[in-house]
Amino acid sequence: MADEEHHAIRIHLDRLLAERGMTLTELSAQVGITVVNLSVLKNDRAKAIRFSTLSRICEVLQCQPGDLITHEPAPDGRSSP
Repeated sequence: MADEEHHAIRIHLDRLLAERGMTLTELSAQVGITVVNLSVLKNDRAKAIRFSTLSRICEVLQCQPGDLITHEPAPDGRSSP
């Protein structure tokens, strides 16, 4: 495995924002998290997310955590790159 640990967790923030006609900047203002941090999350570069952050995002987007986060393992059952 490379220096960076790979995972099979996918964030669907871009899809949820598009469905709601909302920009990352608007979400940032409503959630109280920087655009940079939301961008890291949106682009699958985040290594963790606080439950408080997840809660605020779900409140603003009126969604459940499972709408935002999914687990997509590679066909061989290992974490995907």
